[in-house]
Amino acid sequence: MSRAMAVFVTRRIPAEGLRVLAEAGGCRVQQWDSEEPVPRAQLLAGVSGKQGLLCLLSDRIDREVLDAAGPSLKVISTMSVGFDHLALDEIKKRGIRVGYTPDVLTDATAELSVALLLATCRRLPEAIEQVKNGGWTTWKPLWMCGYGLSNSTVGIIGLGRIGQAVARRLKPFGVKNFLYTGSRPKPESAAEFQAEFVPLTRLAEESDFVVVTCALTPDTQGMCNKDFFSRMKKTSVFINTSRGAVVNQEDLYDALVSGQIAAAGLDVTTPEPLPTDHPLLSLKNCVILPHVGSATYATRTTSVGSPCRMPHRPPAWRSLKDGSGASSLQLLCQ
Repeated sequence: MSRAMAVFVTRRIPAEGLRVLAEAGGCRVQQWDSEEPVPRAQLLAGVSGKQGLLCLLSDRIDREVLDAAGPSLKVISTMSVGFDHLALDEIKKRGIRVGYTPDVLTDATAELSVALLLATCRRLPEAIEQVKNGGWTTWKPLWMCGYGLSNSTVGIIGLGRIGQAVARRLKPFGVKNFLYTGSRPKPESAAEFQAEFVPLTRLAEESDFVVVTCALTPDTQGMCNKDFFSRMKKTSVFINTSRGAVVNQEDLYDALVSGQIAAAGLDVTTPEPLPTDHPLLSLKNCVILPHVGSATYATRTTSVGSPCRMPHRPPAWRSLKDGSGASSLQLLCQ
């Protein structure tokens, strides 16, 4: 690959990322220098004739973008764990190498998942509002009561890196049972938590807390729907820090309004950002965050200089082997 590589960066990134590009040598960088997403027209123009593309999860890299880039595009790196925004089949056809950073945000997202769960089940946003608006008048035996983790059953949808990290952090709270579901059993990973692999329906029926940490795939899209919520306990709490499209939000709204479930906490929605007049935002028992799972200074800085890996795909995908040691930015300038 030519050392004089033209690279388009679709957002303002941490200084560490630009330093990596500068030290790699031979990279000519064009950057959309803004905190806001690059407009589609500027993305198409910016990628034209480039050999490398550094994008974010919010950038849809589809056939139109690949056509605009032309045959010169050799590498796409995404500053994310997820890669559902990349048209992988089309990218594969063109022989373009792809890098992503699967390990860098595990701890940060797990921490946020636990924080969101606690804020939701103990009604912390409501309690803060009561302090601010004068609703706190005296001590009341049942006022602002929520649900605790001690002796509870936690169901995790997707016992991958983040799912395991969430379970590891919840275990000391006195969780009695862990259930999990996914595409296949993971006995070695589950052993640490004595977690039991169960069907999705049983997980919904028996869990006091449901935490969604799975990848978005055709099988998981819309998986948490009316049937799923109807099986949950009326005292159960639902948490999603994976992808918004895993949840049917209309069905979630109905479940919350009807009292079918007690509460929900979301760090991801469809769309993002969620419109300010969305019905879910009107509910006191729904805590919604603006997709800040990985938002620590250390994680965001590390994500542009961390070991880069290829998405799991058939052997034809593995032109860049796992654990190559290349960072998501350094890969662009190899």
